[in-house]
Parts: sequence; C-alpha cells; structure tokens
Amino acid sequence: MPTPFSVDTTLAGIVRPAVLWWTGAAVTDRPAGLDEVIAAVSAAVVAAPPADVQTVREMYRRIGLDPTKTRPSNEALLRRVRRGDPFPRVNALVDAVNICSLECQLPYGVYDRVAIEGPITLRLGHDGEAYDGIRKDTVHVAGRVTVADARGPFGNPTSDSARAMVTAATRDALVVVYAPASTAAATLTRVLDLTAGRIAVAVGGHEEARWTA
Repeated sequence: MPTPFSVDTTLAGIVRPAVLWWTGAAVTDRPAGLDEVIAAVSAAVVAAPPADVQTVREMYRRIGLDPTKTRPSNEALLRRVRRGDPFPRVNALVDAVNICSLECQLPYGVYDRVAIEGPITLRLGHDGEAYDGIRKDTVHVAGRVTVADARGPFGNPTSDSARAMVTAATRDALVVVYAPASTAAATLTRVLDLTAGRIAVAVGGHEEARWTA
C-alpha cells in the first residue's frame, strides 16, 4: 500500500471503502473511444434505471444527512443523465471514474496523490472543518464522511476539494469508492476491476495497489 489508508471506528459498519492507487497516468481532455463509452453507459442507465439507490442514501442517513438535500455524487450524476443533460466532461481520468460511478451507482472520489501528505483516514469531519471546493465554493465537512490527510480533509462522497483535484499534470492518483458497509466483498472486487480497466484505457499507467475495508 503506497500511502497508509484507514477507516476511523466511528464509521465502522457504515462505510466500506474500496481504494485504488494508480500510477503513470497521462491525463488528456478527450481520449479516443471515451465518448462512445459515455454514450453507451448513459443510454443503458436511462433505458434501465438502477432499481435501488437506497443503500447509499441509507449510508448518508446513518450519519445524520438527508440524501435528498445533500446528494451522493453518483445519484446526482444519475439524475442529470436521466434528465437528458450532457454528461459532465472534465478530463480523461475524472470522466472515466464518473462513468464507473454512474454504472455502479456508488459515489467515487479521485485525487492527485502529489497533493496528499501523510496517512489517509476516512472519518467524520470535525466541527469547523471545510475546504475549497472544485467549483470555488466552500465545502463544510463537519459531521460528514470525509477523507483526510496530515493537512486535513480533501474529499467526500458529494463534493471534492480543489487542493487534490485531478488535472492534466496528474500522474499518480488515488481513487476512493465510498461504498455502504453492506456492499459484498465480491461486488467491491468487480467494481475495482471495472474501474481499473476503464482508467487504463482512458489514461494508461497501471494499478499500483488496491485495498478494501
């Protein structure tokens, strides 16, 4: 495991993260073939919407959040696609991860490892903790599931930080799947296999390590 990753006891039985450490990425804007994958996955979820989004919603409820007001990123993306809005394009790595989130209906985070310092802990945010969001808003994480390093929180299942966001300069990435604790180990293995495959096609490089709680 390149960077130690742990889950705080306060989230035991609530969140079961699955983690990929990726290295050697070459992040571009629009790699060949990704448009077709986005179109196919989007069409599939519109034609046959996931029957159950309740497990991720329940994960939010168990920490005191209303998932209809603070939506998990996977559900927000699903609602957007089902409305007929364009799939949000960012860059090849973020897009590949978002495709997996849409298809698997699990919230993901993807982070530039160069911006992360020291061991990583998945925990509840402390009072007053916040970070600058990717869209320049302030993301408050007190009482919310968050990943944090020596500098503090840098991501959560709804909105990630500007500090650790993926850019064209990203070479080494951390991918976190914020799965509910009820998710089976075999399911998480399939999710990570799918994710690794999509990332490899989109940006190259290779999986350095993986871990599940």
